Amino acid sequence: MKKYLITGLLVWVPLGITIWVLNLTIGTMDQTLLLLPEYWHPDSWLPLHVPGLGIILTFAVVLLTGLLIRNVFGQRLWAHSEKAMLHVPFVGSIYKGVKQVSDTLLSGNGNSFRKVLLVHYPHPHAWSLAFQTNVPGDVSSRFDEEYVAVFIPTTPSPVNGFYFYVRKADTIELDMTVDVALRTIVSMGVVATPETVHAHTEAHLSRQD
Repeated sequence: MKKYLITGLLVWVPLGITIWVLNLTIGTMDQTLLLLPEYWHPDSWLPLHVPGLGIILTFAVVLLTGLLIRNVFGQRLWAHSEKAMLHVPFVGSIYKGVKQVSDTLLSGNGNSFRKVLLVHYPHPHAWSLAFQTNVPGDVSSRFDEEYVAVFIPTTPSPVNGFYFYVRKADTIELDMTVDVALRTIVSMGVVATPETVHAHTEAHLSRQD
């Protein structure tokens, strides 16, 4: 009986979580319909409620915003608006932090993660996935040898984590893309590539010997 119960859970747990996430996402996007005048709401002229129509509006708003910002006038207007927002106390600091994260994850030419590394964390006998970022010039000049800046994300939320400066000699550079590393962290290792990680770790340890 136990094996049947486990089999049933293996079917329903991921299915239930997927449905819950989709329902939450669709419900959130449907809130964008509140921006429309009441007589434009689909519920006012459709015979029944159709979930997910907010996705179309959200997509249209995002696409239109991208089209406007891509031209010269839109870029200047947004630059002035963004500059004004950054000077608003508290709001500016939140916006700046969120923008840096979004630029890192979404922009191909922003201040993105440069490499995926293995670093010793949380103790000298453990390894953790980390992303190499940029070391400020006034910080790098303080070191006698080469150090790299790394961001160690937490699982399963990669937007939180720890920022450290570590010796480059104490890191292992992986042949792993940032996307794969993020999926590995979010899935808590379910989609990890243990062969690649193990091979790099063994090579590094052999060089130390």
